[in-house]
Amino acid sequence: MDEPRMDHIMQVGLGFWASKALLSAVEMEVFTELAKHPEDLATLTDELGLHPRSARDFLDALVALKFLDRRDGKYYNTPATDLFLDKRKPSYVGGMLEMANHRLYPFWNNLTVALRTGEAQNEARNGGQSPFALLYADPERLRGFLKAMTAISRGANVAIAKQFPWRQYKSAVDVGTAQGDLIVQVALANPHISGVGFDLPEVGPIFKDYVAANGLSSRVEFRPGSFFDSSLPRADVVMMGHILHDWNLEEKKLLIRKAYEAIAPGGALIVYESIIDDDRSQNAFGLLMSLNMLIETPGGFDYTGADCMSWMKEAGFRETRVEHLLGPESMVIGIK
Repeated sequence: MDEPRMDHIMQVGLGFWASKALLSAVEMEVFTELAKHPEDLATLTDELGLHPRSARDFLDALVALKFLDRRDGKYYNTPATDLFLDKRKPSYVGGMLEMANHRLYPFWNNLTVALRTGEAQNEARNGGQSPFALLYADPERLRGFLKAMTAISRGANVAIAKQFPWRQYKSAVDVGTAQGDLIVQVALANPHISGVGFDLPEVGPIFKDYVAANGLSSRVEFRPGSFFDSSLPRADVVMMGHILHDWNLEEKKLLIRKAYEAIAPGGALIVYESIIDDDRSQNAFGLLMSLNMLIETPGGFDYTGADCMSWMKEAGFRETRVEHLLGPESMVIGIK
């Protein structure tokens, strides 16, 4: 039997060191600066406004963490940070990390309180205004947030567009569409599909701009509405990406029933999230995402594929299955 080791305990327990170093690097646009050209320590220190006491340790820590390379006295982005953390590139995913830095990082300090009370610990704590209400009231903040959601969902969206048997269907609606990347990727990969993005009215202009930029305005349209207050648009396939985990069990089941009612016989519901493995022991990201829902929502939680399939069966779906997409993401499919 191997001798017990403390390496993993300390790595996770002090993991916030590495996390905050990366988040601060994104905040100070280290990777955007280095995407222009490599720079030496003195130049980068000056460009970023770093204090000389900390600059070398900070930048070399990013090298050790594999976010930067250092060669011949100059710092370079890695291929991954150059692609995903340069603000000027459309592949930028740093918007999600910016939000984590400014909002989630301090809120997670109250995880123990949330675990003991079951109450959200974000802006709505102690009767404050919902962060989503604040977000939707500011068009520019909303545009930035939806762009960030597109960036982190792109891989799964592309996988769904290729992996699902779209040739059997003609129409699809994306519920809670945000910027619209899921229905856009489906339409791009499947020219016979006509699509609808369904979301709150404030999202409409952002969605339409994104669809137009992808040359799909003739096949993909926006319909405004609240999925709790309105019926869902009818389609052969209804999709919900990163939606169900925001809501409590009763609300989850309601949305699945609404999807069932909107789908013609033989049609399908696609639900995708960081689906927790049925043994609840492998998908750490999915389980931690569920704790994030504890921090962020009154009743939201993530769930296993078996959970979701049982809710679909309860709503009337005759066939269900789970398919892995990529990383921690999987989709649950229900056939009516």
